[in-house]
This record gives sequence, structure tokens and C-alpha cells, in this order.
Amino acid sequence: MQNRKPCDPNFKTPPEKLCKEELNKLTSQGFVGNIKADIRDTSRDDLSWESEALAKSHGIYLEFNRAKESTQAKEWIFMMRITIPGGGPLNRNQYNLIDELSEKYTKDPDGLPSIRLTNRQNIQLHWIRKPHVLEMIKRLAESGLNTLNGCGDNTRNVMACPLSRFSKIFNANAWAQRTGSYFQLPLEPFISVWEIDPTKVRKPGESFDYGPQLLNRKFKIGYASVLQDAAGKLTIDNCTEVLTDDTAVVPVIERDRVVKFQIYVGGGQGERNGKPSMACMGEPLGQTDEANLLKVLDAIVKVQQKWGDRENRVWARVKFVVKKMGINWYHAQVEQILGFKLGTPDPHLDVGVRHLHHGWYQQPSNGLWTYGVYIENGRLIDNSPNGKLKSMCRFLMNKYPADFMITPNQDAMFCNIPESSKVEFEADMKKFGYGLRHGKPYSNFRLRSGACVGRSTCRLTYTDSEKFEPELLDQLEAMGWGDIKESIGITGCERQCFRPATKTIGLVGAGFDRYQLKLMGTEDARHQGVPLLSADGNNIYMRSIPRDRVAQVIDVLLKHWKANAKLGEGLGYFNRRIGTEAILNLFKNDPATADLMVKPFPADCLVD
Repeated sequence: MQNRKPCDPNFKTPPEKLCKEELNKLTSQGFVGNIKADIRDTSRDDLSWESEALAKSHGIYLEFNRAKESTQAKEWIFMMRITIPGGGPLNRNQYNLIDELSEKYTKDPDGLPSIRLTNRQNIQLHWIRKPHVLEMIKRLAESGLNTLNGCGDNTRNVMACPLSRFSKIFNANAWAQRTGSYFQLPLEPFISVWEIDPTKVRKPGESFDYGPQLLNRKFKIGYASVLQDAAGKLTIDNCTEVLTDDTAVVPVIERDRVVKFQIYVGGGQGERNGKPSMACMGEPLGQTDEANLLKVLDAIVKVQQKWGDRENRVWARVKFVVKKMGINWYHAQVEQILGFKLGTPDPHLDVGVRHLHHGWYQQPSNGLWTYGVYIENGRLIDNSPNGKLKSMCRFLMNKYPADFMITPNQDAMFCNIPESSKVEFEADMKKFGYGLRHGKPYSNFRLRSGACVGRSTCRLTYTDSEKFEPELLDQLEAMGWGDIKESIGITGCERQCFRPATKTIGLVGAGFDRYQLKLMGTEDARHQGVPLLSADGNNIYMRSIPRDRVAQVIDVLLKHWKANAKLGEGLGYFNRRIGTEAILNLFKNDPATADLMVKPFPADCLVD
């Protein structure tokens, strides 16, 4: 692996080495800067660079219409991200406000408004024009929702299984909300910039001290939860894919109850082309009881705040600190802040499998029902292939006594449905075309797959993902693969927001209409997918597959799996058993893919 570039972060960065983003934060008076004036400046449709960088902590991203020709003037638009710890719940009034704002201000070039559910359990609103941003943020905040921590150098939306809200064993949803409240940015700058009525905003109690520089980069926290089957057996539910987060909290079950929590540090999926980087899962740090859980999380974030790189943003995430300094070093730093010892972690603790929670689920705490609704790529929109999903959700929220929640797979949940309403509820969904695409029922393959928003509304991406995923599944279903219980994850760039590498087939945008294949992830989300490396580690294969060849590549892979897998062996575990060399030989020797293997890419963008 001699060709790899060194990863050389500048930990505990001295003031003279701070990057421009850090200097911008230092002079911003609490992430305010000149946003208040810039957002009200009607002479321009965008923001200054300084305000744009700070505005992310307020939950807004500056984008532009990527479909326009590069020779044309940019059509500036905004994306707004609403922070919803644990995926909710949202009550009827809150949901109706989001729906109303989306109807008025999020129309795409085809004139269709939409609401986007994300796999961090946020809600995103796209295609917003600058004059409407102020009204939207103000009204959301005064309804009990806000966009703080939606983006920027702070903790992001804290994740937990929505169904845990009704658990008699462990309410991870409540812990996500408590954690999100503790790590929320200070309200005063937010209230000032957006002229929010302070009497309508709930202020948190104790809170994290961000200081003038905030964090080095974003910091993600997630909780696993506990499921109880019909026989009463308890298992861990990892629908949040917690080990992909900077910090993960996993319940430890003994004698049919949760007795403590195992903490993991150092996960993260984002990479950067041309820079040594990595996608990885967190490592076990230690164990703690519930009484000290928030103190431990506070200490973990403080270590990153102090030591994380503030010169090179590509290496500013906590995974690089763990990679370079080691988990034992990080453990010692956390204990030094805490003033007490953490319990020894169990390296063999089962973090559970990824559940999607589609269909009916009876709520243990009150006997009412939740219905998990599959939403392809989280997009609530009234379009013909998938029915009128946006109108459907509005109708259901106003007819039934339901709460609305968001799953980590960017699906929707309607909670607190009475037993007597179940049949009518399903019939109402069908009136809007739910459950069908082009008149055919959703396949197993489609139900387990998904994508990030991709090129249309994300400034960072190279290519389509949300638009490509349905098309790709159409092709694979036509090839006869619809019934398999496997998953595809697609992102438009190497930031990997949908966590594609934890799916059995990961596709990562590598250029316009080009995709890198990542394998070795498994359907249960227990394993990290990786690029297809040569035996010496110097080259990456299947690094830039043309869009019109992707289905062909997957077809070759699936045929080999079906012909050679052991009974009940999923694609991911089959790939892990036969190994990368066997997969490379398969592609090299199959006439359908041999030409794609002729010219590999150098692996100098990976961390050893």
C-alpha cells in the first residue's frame, strides 16, 4: 500500500493554524455574524460566504438549481432542515404547519411541493427562495419546532427508534430528546437573528458549553433500542445503525432488563475524494449506568472539541482522533474529565440488527397501534409512480388521532391509531395509491433500499441518487430480482449520507452518472462495506461504473450469489465469506463486466 497518502491531522490546533471556517466562527459573536442583515438583503438571492457558513448552524443550506446549464446564472435556493430528535412525535398542528409551508414555498421546477424525510430523522424542505426563509424559521420555532443544530459544527439530530417511545423496557426516544436538548446550541442568537417571540420557545435546562468556536465539525449521536417479541424475549433493535455515528449508545440487557449502556466512539461514513479518508464503525469505549449517561456523552464531545483538527476540516471528525490516538487514549481522556472510571466494554456485545418497522405494531405502553409507512427515498410528493403520498399524509393526520414520526430509514410512522380504525386506515391509504409503483406492489428489494437527495437539491453531489434509485430498482425488478430480501443504498457523493456501505450493495457517486461499488455490508447493518481493493491494496476496482451499466453489474453479482450461496446465506455474508479476490475474479471473467475491470483507480484516497 505504498501509494497511499498520509493522513496527518493537526490535533489540538494552535491559533495560528486555524482554518478560515474556524476564524469565521471566532469573529461571529455566537454563530450570528452578519446573518440577520444578509438574510434580509433583497438585492442578492444568495448569502455572503461568511453568513452562509454560519447559517448552517441555524439549519439552512444555500443551494442552486443544478439542472441549469453551467453557462447560465445560478438560480439560488435554500434547503431547510428541521431538527426532530428521535424522529418525533409531531402533533397535528405541527405537521399541518410543515405541510402548509411546503405547499407555499417548496415548489420544484415542475411546480410540485414536497416534504423530505431523512435517515437522520429530520425533515428537509427544498427549493425555498430567500424571501421566505425568515417567515418559515420564525413560524416553525414558535410552533415548538426549530432548525437549530440542523447543520453546522455542532451535534446533529440525535437518533433513536421511534417505536421505543412506547417501550416498557427502555425509551430511547425520550433519551434522544433529552440528549438533543442538552446539546442544542444557545437559543439567544437564534431568537435574535430570526426575531422569534421568546415566550413561545421552550428553553432547555442544563446545556453543553459550545464556546465561541463551537465544535470542529458535525457530531452525530445515536441510540439503539430494545425489542420484545411475543414470547417476551428481549433483543437489541439497531434500526438507527448506531455504530455509524460519532458516538453510539447501546443498551446492555441482563436478566430481562436494561442494566447499563455500552458506549462506542469513532464511527462515520463520510469520505473525501483526493484526500486520505475513511468510512468506519465506532469502537467500544466503555460502559456506564443511566444516571451517568449524559455526563459521559458530555465528556466524549468535550474531548473531541479540544483535540479535533481545526486546520484540516477533512480530518476534523472524531473518527480521525480515534484512528490516530487509539481508543484507549480516548478512554483515558474521557475518564479524566469525568473524574470516575467507566466500566470495561464487552467487545462481543451484539448491537442488534436493522429493523425497518413497516406495517402494524401494537404499542406496549397503551395498546394502541402504529403503522409504519414505506416512503420511497423519504420524498412526500404527489407524483404518479408512487401515488399522492403528500396528500395522503395530510389526510391521515387530519382524520385520525395520530402522531407523526420519522424512522431512520426515511419512512413515516403514524402512531396512536385505535384498533377499531386499522381497516379503515389501510383503506384510506390505498385511495391515494399507496403501496404501488406503476400499479405494481412494492418489492422486497425496493422496501429495503434507498438514497440521499442527490444532485437536484444538494450542492455537494456529483450525480443523481434519489432519482436514480427508483429507476435502478425498476430495472432489477424487470430482471427478476424484486423478491430478494437485500438492500441497495445510493448516494450522490462520497459523503455517503444514506449510509450506502452498510447495505448489501452500496453505490457512491463518483462523477456525473458514475458510481463506485462498495460491498461487504450486510442486510442487518452489522458490517461496514468497503471499496473493492486489489490484493496489494494499491488499486480500487469498480470505482466509476457508468449509470447505464449499474444494473448489469448488480445482476452479475446476484446471479453468482444465487448459484453459490449456502442455504439462507444473505448476499452480504456470502460476499464476506468468498472475499474480495473472488468477487474481482468474477467481474474480470464475466463478459458482461470484464471491460469495467481493465483500468482500476489508485487507492491513494484511503486511510490505512
